[in-house]
Amino acid sequence: MKIIVLAGGLSTERDVSLASSAGICRTLLERGHDAFLLDVFLGLEHAPEHLEDVFTQPGHGLEIARNISEEEPDLDAVRASRADQSPCFFGPHVIELCRLADITFIGLHGGEGENGKLQAAFDLLGIRYTGPDSLGCAVAMDKGFTKQIFLEAGIDTPPGVCLHKNAADHSLASTGLSLPVVVKPCCGGSSIGVCIAHTEEEYDAALAHSFRYEDEAVVEAYIKGREFACGVVGEKALLPIEIIPKKGFFDYANKYQEGATEEICPADIPKEIEERMMELTVRAYHALKLNVYSRADFLLDEDGNLYCLEMNTLPGMTAASLLPKEAQAMGIAYSDLCQLIIEESMKGRYA
Repeated sequence: MKIIVLAGGLSTERDVSLASSAGICRTLLERGHDAFLLDVFLGLEHAPEHLEDVFTQPGHGLEIARNISEEEPDLDAVRASRADQSPCFFGPHVIELCRLADITFIGLHGGEGENGKLQAAFDLLGIRYTGPDSLGCAVAMDKGFTKQIFLEAGIDTPPGVCLHKNAADHSLASTGLSLPVVVKPCCGGSSIGVCIAHTEEEYDAALAHSFRYEDEAVVEAYIKGREFACGVVGEKALLPIEIIPKKGFFDYANKYQEGATEEICPADIPKEIEERMMELTVRAYHALKLNVYSRADFLLDEDGNLYCLEMNTLPGMTAASLLPKEAQAMGIAYSDLCQLIIEESMKGRYA
């Protein structure tokens, strides 16, 4: 197959996307596909005379791949580096190349990669792509909306509220919650902007920090417990994985810096909790109108209660990412997982 692996963009998770997508592109090449790694925003400035030649070019676009820094990417610098200085989300030749491909493997994270806009545009343009469709992405990207849907579906989630930047009252009292609380951007990813506040002063600072990223923030009760993730591919849940950061919680640095976190898969939990987590993952997947694949994040408190925090519609696919490790625990190698995602996407949407 001719496959564009779409990466980068203008999300705070840009570097994660480039690293994920490079791994995807390499394994697709190893499987015999004609794959090319393409930055959705920067595009391909120096394209060959015949665009279809891109799929057999030496290097396959992998020169744009990079390691994940501990610092968030400088998105203003990315914008400034684009030669045509266009504000269009799609860089030069992106749409044309995606239309030439048999399928586009979406390796974007956060922002326009996961909020459904890209998927809706591709639907209208007749471009085939991997992962959930536009409705599921749009619903799951909004953490406040997700929380409401979880409650209606009987899926326990930490109590919380949404606060808008322009609201008259941002006080902790207005939320009806007591300290400690978790404050996070409503539509962010990779735990960027997430803070745990133990005092009123920390709460005010956390809210101001969150509003740097978005105009809406979620404030929810802090649940002390063990952290887990559980993926789903097709209609089948994968074995849960436990995440044990060496310090703090599973934030941006702990997620992507080698050695910062210990991960145990399959998770060392009683069978009934494992089965309950897998069942809740599939229930959340359906409640949010998702398809193809996703990953749920959970907390397990000291009393054995499970809380689903959110669903990630395009979970990370780096060597350090959770979903590939869960798949490996079930005997699904990384390259087979990438192929399975393509097959599930084709079967679910284009068969």
